[in-house]
Amino acid sequence: MQSQRNSDGAIPSGLPRKRVTLFTLGGTIASVHSQGADGVLPRLTAADLIRAVPQLDAVAEVRAVTFRQLPSVDLRLPDVLALAAEIRQELAGGADGVVVTQGTDTLEETAFLLDCLVDHDAPVVVTGAMRNPELPGADGPANLLAAVQVAASTTCRGIGTVVVMNDEIHAAQCVKKTNTASPATFQSPGTGPLGWVVEGRPRVLFHPRQRWRLSVPPEAAPAPVALVRLGLGDDGWLLQAVAELPYQGVVVEACGGGHVPSWTVDTLASLAQRMPVVLASRTGSGEVLRATYGFPGSERDLLARGLVAAGRLDGVKARLLLQLLLMRGASRADMEAAFQM
Repeated sequence: MQSQRNSDGAIPSGLPRKRVTLFTLGGTIASVHSQGADGVLPRLTAADLIRAVPQLDAVAEVRAVTFRQLPSVDLRLPDVLALAAEIRQELAGGADGVVVTQGTDTLEETAFLLDCLVDHDAPVVVTGAMRNPELPGADGPANLLAAVQVAASTTCRGIGTVVVMNDEIHAAQCVKKTNTASPATFQSPGTGPLGWVVEGRPRVLFHPRQRWRLSVPPEAAPAPVALVRLGLGDDGWLLQAVAELPYQGVVVEACGGGHVPSWTVDTLASLAQRMPVVLASRTGSGEVLRATYGFPGSERDLLARGLVAAGRLDGVKARLLLQLLLMRGASRADMEAAFQM
């Protein structure tokens, strides 16, 4: 059923006014030149972003929260855990939806974590910008408007955390940044977007059937997990170094369907005896194979040696899921079940 809105996304008179909370973390959407700086820096507040888009007032009552002011590469897991707690509190307090703005470098990771950590029907929307506010054709205001329209829409309830960029709605578990500079950088390989926004109206064609829903004890310390990508002729030295460092787990981005050079197998098998080792693919889409190839270093060989298949998750998201599972004290059986969901 479509939400009751005019063609411009505004709420018709007589209907209750929607409440949306905007959390800002910094990033390109909030970056401008500062005195003495050569490049743009994240300086704009949540209130600044709202003032730049007066059309928001016709969509919802938007509460502004400047949560962080950082480039997204400086965000840490505790930042997102704290943000998830604040979002749960806002939704419990009656907010109809939440929007999070941040830099696009790690936007897909924040969105995936929030999808795991916020178990609520209300939409949680993550957005940002590829062009800072001082550039011609800056995309931040349009992305913010579309994000609030999605967050305020009854149509979008129950779809989990989504990324809204370039008027497309992408599931957090599927979306990836695919280009360094294009405004159309966010794509969902293998699935495509869940829907889109047209003339201010969110249209959702698909709902994710499966989502990770995890809680993490508030006292749990972040679990360090290494992410290692392998390639042609890789010497395996980075894998050997992992064993000497205080990691609690490792995700290996292997070639193709989950294959590594044969001379790295012993190192991986040794690591798997000490910590969880998750086998992902560097291809960026598709599932890790489980029962096709039989050569040393193939997926069958590695799984038999104790590695855990990442399923449909790429290495970046598999690392985050493994961190959450370790922080929960999950058993190996729980880990295998989580990655095969």
